[in-house]
Amino acid sequence: MPKVSVLAGIKKIKRLIFRTREAAACSGGSLSNTVQALNHLEKEGAVIKIARGLWSIDIGAQKISQYSVIPFLLPRGRAYVSFLSALHLYGIIEQIPQSVTLASTAHTKAIRTKLGAFYVHRIAPAFFKGFDWYKGDGDFLIAEPEKALVDCLYLSTKKGKQFSHFPELRFPKSFSFKRAENWVQQIPDYKARFYINKRLERLKAEK
Repeated sequence: MPKVSVLAGIKKIKRLIFRTREAAACSGGSLSNTVQALNHLEKEGAVIKIARGLWSIDIGAQKISQYSVIPFLLPRGRAYVSFLSALHLYGIIEQIPQSVTLASTAHTKAIRTKLGAFYVHRIAPAFFKGFDWYKGDGDFLIAEPEKALVDCLYLSTKKGKQFSHFPELRFPKSFSFKRAENWVQQIPDYKARFYINKRLERLKAEK
């Protein structure tokens, strides 16, 4: 492929967020030269460095949603918004989480970017389900409300006991505790299931 400018290569990608390797492939240059060119473009205000190896076209006063970066955070795996972040997006909790909480089969870790902080919680591959594309603004995966709640309760049984306590919860009429109970039944660990069902019963009684 004939070599073109990095900026012309970026335009071929046809999306706001892109990886260094994509820019190099589209421009025909080496990774090191592409990084130098991107750093120069950032100084000129043409692009924004979101994190290592991850960039965005600068769209001026228009703000890029932090959720739009989620599909690019784990190059070798997928993640979906869950736990408190999902509950907040559904209006079940008012408190805005300090970081966007994600579920993945990848190792638990924190990822800090220019668009915000993300915390990836590892869940078992067999329990990596119950999510779909978000129906609001943004192109990212999110757990259904009942699964997001059960994901929280699931992690509360693990080492570290994350999400042992919740902010005030306000369940909409559309929330189905029956669906939540069905998700609990898919957890293979009997002790975890027993504990989670007890907590779910308390939350239902407090509704």
